[in-house]
Amino acid sequence: MNAIVSEKGQVTIPKMLREQMGLKPGTVLEFQSRAGRLVARKKIDHDVFDKWRGRGKLPIGKNNDEYLQLVRHGHRR
Repeated sequence: MNAIVSEKGQVTIPKMLREQMGLKPGTVLEFQSRAGRLVARKKIDHDVFDKWRGRGKLPIGKNNDEYLQLVRHGHRR
């Protein structure tokens, strides 16, 4: 696939590649030069665990350590 660099230095990424890579409007790309090649990668600057924080609820009367003991070793006592 080819793309032409515009006078402003802009390039249109082919739709097939945008879809494959999940590139949507507003996606930030990091560019590097490696051995004469231009390499772009999606910049991910958020914590990948953010979406999971606050999802788990402790059973009433249990603290973190007691809950972890319970889920790691089942309901045995």
